[in-house]
Amino acid sequence: MIWQHEPHRSPHCHSYSTPGKRVVKAAEIAERFDISLRTVYRDVKALQESGVPIGAEAGTGYYIVDGYHLPPVMFNKEEAAALLTGEKLMAKFGDRSTDRLFTSAMQKIRAVLRNSDKDYLESLESSMEMFTHSHVQEPQQGFPNRFLSEIQQAVAMQKVIAMDYYTYHNSTVNRREAEPIGIFHVGNSWHLIAYCRLRKDYRDFRIDRIKSLSLLDINYKKSAHLTLREYLDKNHNAEMPLEVKVRFKKEVARYIQERKYYMGFVEEKDCGSTVEMTFMTGSYNYFGQWLLMFTNEVEIMAPASLQDIMRDLCRSVHDHYHK
Repeated sequence: MIWQHEPHRSPHCHSYSTPGKRVVKAAEIAERFDISLRTVYRDVKALQESGVPIGAEAGTGYYIVDGYHLPPVMFNKEEAAALLTGEKLMAKFGDRSTDRLFTSAMQKIRAVLRNSDKDYLESLESSMEMFTHSHVQEPQQGFPNRFLSEIQQAVAMQKVIAMDYYTYHNSTVNRREAEPIGIFHVGNSWHLIAYCRLRKDYRDFRIDRIKSLSLLDINYKKSAHLTLREYLDKNHNAEMPLEVKVRFKKEVARYIQERKYYMGFVEEKDCGSTVEMTFMTGSYNYFGQWLLMFTNEVEIMAPASLQDIMRDLCRSVHDHYHK
């Protein structure tokens, strides 16, 4: 919501902008623009007196009366450039649904820019490129990778979803009903965190492994679940990914070209008879379990703590089979 009014009506009036809220507290406005509550009350009163239909709910906040249309939002060239950067990122890291929607939004933004700002944006656009790793290809047949927008709707509206989901470890497709709590992006993939009604627990679903998805006419209570942040703090290290450097023998490295991207692959370097690979992972322990399958065909370069974890894992495997 954006409140705008002509500056001649009050010399102290501000343009108040809130991130999409219907009702805004005076304290939120004061904090957002670093002004006093007294200034907020004065300026809101000036807006009301100038004819802008601002309503107030006692103890709740201010709101614009439904049906009132504000002047079009205008972006300066720096703001438009920031949105252009977002468009470039979404083209590479979104899915087909969000890519289409973001492109549509950018077309509307370009349409209202001044000619000089349009020229600025066109000049900048031709000088910006986004590259992803060479493994990024069109989704496999049967996996349309276009459900991010629908999942966002389900999260916002607290709707149960039904989906056909491909499980990697046993190569099967299962029908799931789930209550979404949030989405996040890591390792070149979007993930849905949801309460799975079949497993009766929280699950991490790769969105590009969903074959089909629909919103059911069933609501769930968001307050009954963990928040996305609570889940990530408990199960992922999403804010501080951990770097791992390992060296694979070349005859082994060529067999993990697809799987390595699921493990957070970043880059590789040819070292003659070996290939040094860098990964970003949320768990050294989880990464170490993956490395176990390569036995002595892999060497850990960093960090040293991962070597200690590998020793513990190997000891556990040894003890398990020598009872």
